[in-house]
Amino acid sequence: MMSELPEMRASDAERERVAEALREGVAEGRLTMEEFEERLEAAYKARTHGELEPLVRDLPAPGGHAAVSLTKRAGESAPAGRDWAGRIGGPAGGTVAVGVMGGFQRKGAWTVPRRFTAFAFWGGGEIDLRDARFEDGEIVIHCIAVMGGIQVVVPPDLDVHVGGIGIMGGFDDKASGPGTPGSPRVRVTGFAFWGGVGVDRKVSREERKRLREERREDRRKSLG
Repeated sequence: MMSELPEMRASDAERERVAEALREGVAEGRLTMEEFEERLEAAYKARTHGELEPLVRDLPAPGGHAAVSLTKRAGESAPAGRDWAGRIGGPAGGTVAVGVMGGFQRKGAWTVPRRFTAFAFWGGGEIDLRDARFEDGEIVIHCIAVMGGIQVVVPPDLDVHVGGIGIMGGFDDKASGPGTPGSPRVRVTGFAFWGGVGVDRKVSREERKRLREERREDRRKSLG
């Protein structure tokens, strides 16, 4: 049992400690990539110890300890998170994306403006923030989907708050949750009419590749 107080509010450091155990779990082959992504999303959304504990109950702690502890031991530093400071600031590009009977994409190393508006009518759009920079520490993405769809993809450790309206459509808020220390705050707002707006937390291709390489290296070492 990691905590005797399951209702205690979880801290950023505790969420990151669990995330580190999950990363090591997938690198060692204990978790599939799908299990890893699902648990990592839940870890960054968790608000209490009771929500964190089941995510690593069947995993050893990093370094081979018997179980993951949510309490930092004396002399132990918190796991290092993403260097967000290096990705905040700088000029942004366009502030509007439109897909009318067609589609649009914003992905890769683009810079998200402070306020970004996306509109899809009989079409679709993809907004991928996993490799993006951010003009400011506070970002608003306003999505309007009319008989169309907009998909927003965010990294698991980003601070995300979803608050849109669905009218005969859907505005999915399951990705709402805190990020790691220093993360920019992204608010996704707007509405969907006979359409949908979805927000998903996913690791980037580079992170997937790194984890696979770590898994292969661990297997190579175990085989001598």
